[in-house]
Amino acid sequence: MGSEAETEHPNKAFGWAARDTSGILSPFNFSRRATGEKDVAIKVMYCGICHSDLHMLKNEWSCSIYPIVPGHEIAGVVTELGSKVQKFKVGDRVGVGCMVGSCNSCQNCSEDLENYCSKMILTYSAKYVDGTITYGGYSDSMVADERFVVRIPDSIPLDAAAPLLCAGITVYSPLKYYGLDKPGLHIGVVGLGGLGHMAVKFAKALGLKVTVISTSPNKKKEAIEHMGADSFVVSREQDEMMAVMGTFDGIIDTVSADHSLVPLIGLLKAHGKLVMVGAPEKPLEVPAFSLLTGRKMVGGSAIGGMKETQEMIDFAAKHDVKPDIEVIEMDYVNTAMERLLKADVKYRFVIDIGNTLKPSS
Repeated sequence: MGSEAETEHPNKAFGWAARDTSGILSPFNFSRRATGEKDVAIKVMYCGICHSDLHMLKNEWSCSIYPIVPGHEIAGVVTELGSKVQKFKVGDRVGVGCMVGSCNSCQNCSEDLENYCSKMILTYSAKYVDGTITYGGYSDSMVADERFVVRIPDSIPLDAAAPLLCAGITVYSPLKYYGLDKPGLHIGVVGLGGLGHMAVKFAKALGLKVTVISTSPNKKKEAIEHMGADSFVVSREQDEMMAVMGTFDGIIDTVSADHSLVPLIGLLKAHGKLVMVGAPEKPLEVPAFSLLTGRKMVGGSAIGGMKETQEMIDFAAKHDVKPDIEVIEMDYVNTAMERLLKADVKYRFVIDIGNTLKPSS
């Protein structure tokens, strides 16, 4: 299998891959397609580690294709352009997020919602239009159709830009779509991890009142003093939860562990919206009366379209919204995965691909 990955395309590539459900990553030689007329070839400088990389490495969502080169928070520099590329030039700072293709003809695609296209192609461990498997950003190079490449403003360092391409857009999009972006609204953010800490930062930049809802009391100081949250509620403390019942216009729930939605629905004002961006494995119970009695809504959101992803990154540059990152070397990646499993990161690992991915490593 490895030899086929090396020879199926003309351009040599090198990265780290997992070969099986152990999820253990190790050096991997493969190949990238030649730069097509609408393609952008990129030297990868940094790649963020998303929690979904962990699920995919171990095939926990039953859709992984091995060998798997993860990574969909990719920041780098343009090295080559196809003849019909108009948006970029060689040397531009660019990013690639969670998807690298869609049908380009359905209603969702025509409305810049490629993320909801039924034929959307994931950046890694998916089948591309040419029938080959996509490989992600834990690698030295990337090739993507220009539609799925965003420009990274000069004011955002490339290492900080990487997590915006998944974590950033995942929380920005629902704030905008569900009308939770009006200054003065009161928003709750459930969970202060990779997604949660970005939700707090974007919400504050939009002028919202923000309360962090967490099971970890030890995150209170960080949430308020460092992230700028207005208040902090420990979800396991009944009196703290009771004190804020019915006071939220909206809640962004970033938690992927199994948890009850009923207490969160109780925190909403009438007409309030609870938006899920985390993905718990087990189905969640939502008693009908908890929604009927206040005309409340439970919704969902998955990343964002390319136009909105560019808008998000430009907004982040303008308002100085940056993730809190821990930059790591490539050969630390398996340790980083173990730490991520224990939530031992503040708040996003970013691999320094450009300086530490070595064919000899």
